[in-house]
Amino acid sequence: MKKNLIVLIGLFAIACNDTNNADTSNSDSESEGNNTITAPIALNYTIQKVYPHDTTAYTQGIEWHNDKLIEGTGLRGKSVLYQMDSQLKPIGKKIKVEQPYFGEGITVFDGKIYQLTWEEHTVFVYDAITFKKIQTLNWPYEGWGLTHNDTALIVSTGGSNLYFVNPTDFSIQKTLGVFNEYGYQSMLNELEYVDGKIFANIYGQNNIIVIDPNSGKITNTIDCSNLLAQAKVNYNPVTIDAGFVLNGIAYRKSTDTYFLTGKCWPVIVEVKLN
Repeated sequence: MKKNLIVLIGLFAIACNDTNNADTSNSDSESEGNNTITAPIALNYTIQKVYPHDTTAYTQGIEWHNDKLIEGTGLRGKSVLYQMDSQLKPIGKKIKVEQPYFGEGITVFDGKIYQLTWEEHTVFVYDAITFKKIQTLNWPYEGWGLTHNDTALIVSTGGSNLYFVNPTDFSIQKTLGVFNEYGYQSMLNELEYVDGKIFANIYGQNNIIVIDPNSGKITNTIDCSNLLAQAKVNYNPVTIDAGFVLNGIAYRKSTDTYFLTGKCWPVIVEVKLN
């Protein structure tokens, strides 16, 4: 997820394994007993539009709010929080995340922007209108991806668990193990909650998965391995840096489209799922 691509991606454990939390005994995932677990159904997409993207932006999270796209980026000394207009042109000033913090996933909930940090166990909270920092919270594990449903924030930490937390103090309300027919899926990263489903990047892979938030089962996959080529990008960012991987999902309800990008990618691609 960070500066160097982790090679051993997609390893699955028989038991739910969160690489950053030794205690996964509270997992609420559905084991399904001895029943056969069906394979996820593949979803296709159609590109609607391609927008330029800042190639210095080490994307950790993007989200639409009030017809503006908010982006949080990473790397120590380079992490920022900023917004773009409806045509994805940067507006306003960038909010710098001070050293030594490494910015991670973001989400907007109840008028506030929440921004995770990677290893610092810190969550920054900003006013969603002014971008003024209003609170700092503690998170005991690594921070990777962040989204929310109607009542809770949902956090990924690089393992196979998702954590549903109280927005007020980040106390854990529910732990959900994510799995498919082969076992538990680790390296869960950037998240987006859409119509009762959780969309997630898997760090280092070109697939997006769709998760049932009640059972933890992966119901769908989206193959994005040809996304850049289809967007007429003539190079692969990972040839420049192994960490420049697919990472960024934002849903815009007004158009029923998804905006996909990656770390230091030259484009953000708007797609519609078929």
